[in-house]
Amino acid sequence: MEILEKAPAKLNLSLDTPFVHQDGEPEWNMVMTAIDLSDHVYIKTIPNSSTITVKTDSGFLPCDERNLAYQAAKLMQSFITPKQGVEIEILKKIPVSAGMGGGSADAAAVLRGLNKLWKLKFSNNHLAKLALQIDSDVPFCVYNKPSLVTGRGEIIQPIGTLPQMWIIVAKPSASVSTPSVLKQIREQKIEHQNVDKVVLAIKNNDYDTLSQNIGNALEPITQKRLHEIHRIKEKMIHFGADAASMSGSGPTVFGITQKYSRALHIYNSLRGFCKEVYLVRALS
Repeated sequence: MEILEKAPAKLNLSLDTPFVHQDGEPEWNMVMTAIDLSDHVYIKTIPNSSTITVKTDSGFLPCDERNLAYQAAKLMQSFITPKQGVEIEILKKIPVSAGMGGGSADAAAVLRGLNKLWKLKFSNNHLAKLALQIDSDVPFCVYNKPSLVTGRGEIIQPIGTLPQMWIIVAKPSASVSTPSVLKQIREQKIEHQNVDKVVLAIKNNDYDTLSQNIGNALEPITQKRLHEIHRIKEKMIHFGADAASMSGSGPTVFGITQKYSRALHIYNSLRGFCKEVYLVRALS
């Protein structure tokens, strides 16, 4: 049996970390949305086997147990008897090491796909709790709806549809290490974000309040290592974006506007400064 699952990228409209747990893991308070930039994940089950294989068209990703999609298949495999093998092929569209949850999106796609193929009938809530064993972004990627995400990433509260807008996404050529950024949370003063205002703006379909309050508490940490983030943000605003922010631990920057003509102008203007630029919409 086989299935194709889309694995949409995610963006953080608001990201805050109120405190760090004793084990070093951050407590999250975030508003996240999926966008219509997706990997395609082909999943095939193999009877009378326990082998898991991962193939990808990207030369930057491991295809062994370090791959989050592999880990997702291994996790789901533990719930079936007799064992079945899994073949996974990932066609990448989401930039790698970009703060857009590409690996987490692929893992969530495998969780959803095997849940269907093996008729496990796990709810999204249950899949999200399992997903936390893989990575903190995977639970949200199970849902792919605009959501308030709290706890260690496993508490997902969908909050409705975003106001109509276009999103311009730009990925600098450099990459950053998420673990190295997270280690700096204890050492640097965090500029906390007003996540509640962003949630309320979405519930009220209030674009102006949303654009005034998007932000990322990790941005100053990553920006110290990669000054290009600030440069891209400035250019987005200069070219007409109503607001711009970094996603996740970076280095991807996104800007928003309600007008397609302005979004297209920003997109075309940025392509002269940044190799990977995308014009996308949010998924509801």
